[in-house]
Amino acid sequence: MSDLQPIANIRVQALAPVYAAVAALWAERLGLPLDGDAQFELQVGGQGLQLSELGPQAPGPVRVDFIEGAVAHRRLFGGGSGQLIAKAVGVQSGVRPQVLDATAGLGRDAFVLASLGCAMTLIERQPLIAALLEDGLARALRDREVGPIAAQMRLLTGNAIELMNAWSGEPPQVIYLDPMFPHRDKSALVKKEMRLFRPLVGDDLDAPALLAAALALASHRVVVKRPRKAPIIDGAKPGYALDGKSSRYDIYPKKALKP
Repeated sequence: MSDLQPIANIRVQALAPVYAAVAALWAERLGLPLDGDAQFELQVGGQGLQLSELGPQAPGPVRVDFIEGAVAHRRLFGGGSGQLIAKAVGVQSGVRPQVLDATAGLGRDAFVLASLGCAMTLIERQPLIAALLEDGLARALRDREVGPIAAQMRLLTGNAIELMNAWSGEPPQVIYLDPMFPHRDKSALVKKEMRLFRPLVGDDLDAPALLAAALALASHRVVVKRPRKAPIIDGAKPGYALDGKSSRYDIYPKKALKP
């Protein structure tokens, strides 16, 4: 999502003794303590991995859930291939492009595109968010209904610019970018997630380099999601844009997508 911030003031906690071994594995893997004072807590429990802010005024935990909740509602009732994001990446009759989501975050947009039949590669460079995403994908793979969708999503952890610059093999047809931006979305969900992630992630100060790397790699187009009234990213100018109520998609076409 953004420049890596130091993983400080975070501990790993098992929510019940039965999860202690898994919590210890995550702590070792992420280089985090299992105890001590902390502002945030990576919790392991029956609903999987979740990130919580600690303190009396803290919002509830954030986890990746592709099976129930808002993501399930969007999958079932979100408008299918008529959604603006689908049009932006080039989904059309007979066309389901291979897409690299280089700023995966919690994976919601990638899951929407995978549910429409796109083969997805996801990159997330903030280790905690990547851990939440990895855990959510693992749980989704075990679900009979959602498993086939999750099977179309491959997660890479690391710096997207470096990974794109060193890409080997067939390049993705479409690269999708949603750089962290000072969001003004007032929904409770976005506010809760921004409150949790801002101290860990910050804003994407290298968005121009991210766009340049994407344009060098993508074979057919690059799509950048922005708040509707936000300026375009510095660098190449988009060919056109699709405007929604709160967001817009800047499209950088390179080659036509054909069945």
